[in-house]
Amino acid sequence: MRDSKDRSTKDQSLRNLKVTLSYDGAEFSGWQVQPDAVTVQGTLASAIGRITGEKVLPQGSGRTDAGVHALAQVMTFVTESSVPTENFLKALNDILPAAVRVLKVTEAPPQFHARHSARAKTYRYRIYREAICPPFLARYVWHYPYPLDEQAMIRSASLVVGEHDFTSFAAVDPERRTNHEATRMGDETDPGPVSNVRTIFSSAWERAGEEFVYTVRGSGFLHHMVRNLVGTFVLVGKGTLPVEDVTRILEARSRSAAGPTAPASGLYLVEVEY
Repeated sequence: MRDSKDRSTKDQSLRNLKVTLSYDGAEFSGWQVQPDAVTVQGTLASAIGRITGEKVLPQGSGRTDAGVHALAQVMTFVTESSVPTENFLKALNDILPAAVRVLKVTEAPPQFHARHSARAKTYRYRIYREAICPPFLARYVWHYPYPLDEQAMIRSASLVVGEHDFTSFAAVDPERRTNHEATRMGDETDPGPVSNVRTIFSSAWERAGEEFVYTVRGSGFLHHMVRNLVGTFVLVGKGTLPVEDVTRILEARSRSAAGPTAPASGLYLVEVEY
């Protein structure tokens, strides 16, 4: 009876914190913690541990790859610490390297999870089109000064809007992990195997000064999906593929049908919606 009461008291003291953060992906080997590599998740776990004395593994809304940036990544973690949220924000930013900034810390309901509670995400991809790329921009864009039919790329982007099986645009090793594998990797809340069907709400290219920028909003994204879409749209821009081939590639459900993976440097996670 006493053990049950102790557990109940402990449960009442647990807080589920939602953290919004921004980071320069060029400084990290991706989001997910891995041995002998500096990752965003590992860096955050270390910083939280220094504040609370707890061993936690924060869960992100998605696992960005090495070199991919985030303007507003969201993570959650459970803590027994009573440190106020505004103090958590200040303490984390004091400890974290300059390449990571915590923007907001709030308390969330116990059932809220950064990844599984997400309803939509927006990504942006930046291509720098001028002949010479400023050195201060080089690791934040894909420098592509070669001829492109930008109007054809604009037309092709709309063809992926709607619900589709995006197997053609997924990495060869899509994240189809079992619960056992997820537990071994430290993500006990992973739902297991996932479908390659996603819904894209908007998909558009636009000129922004010297840059050609792709913005896509969807229910979720597969591993390398946005970068593979960009790589394929660039083939359309080069004239290697006709615009209508994007539909054929979707229907093929084969990675070999689509274009190459665009560099990580131009990709940003812009927003996560709940």
